[in-house]
Amino acid sequence: MKYLTTIADKEYLIEIIDENRILLNSKEFVVDFDALSEQPVYSLLVDGKSFEAFVYPSDEFWNVLMRGQFYPVKVEDERERRLRLAGGSSVSPGTEFHLKAPMPGLVVDVVVVEGQEVEKGDVLLILESMKMQNELKSPRPGIVSRILVENGDNVEQHQTMISVV
Repeated sequence: MKYLTTIADKEYLIEIIDENRILLNSKEFVVDFDALSEQPVYSLLVDGKSFEAFVYPSDEFWNVLMRGQFYPVKVEDERERRLRLAGGSSVSPGTEFHLKAPMPGLVVDVVVVEGQEVEKGDVLLILESMKMQNELKSPRPGIVSRILVENGDNVEQHQTMISVV
């Protein structure tokens, strides 16, 4: 699994190879990561160097305190990133929005009908991919102008499924 991690506006690509090896921006490291007791304290060994961190989750970030420094850390896996980008958070009003499949999958449920008014955040359809069901939502208010898929359809990544004007 690959994760895009953002710390202080700098992005890092982390790929977990196995239980003890990761790639950080394509460079391999040997790691050992373990929680200490029931506290939010973690021990991290990276190539033989020891680190201890306090980690607290919040709504959008992981708050990490390590060596007296505080780091707000945002972590997205590949699937979350594709879903966020497919959500079209930068869609401007007045333009037609095309909901595209963020990944190959199976349309489980088309929740809307053509001509239906939707609000920002309303679920348009449910897509199953990698044994997980993902609710794909409207990035803005509008009217569903076209539905190009039906329940049970298999879709390819980037395939247009629904249009909202």
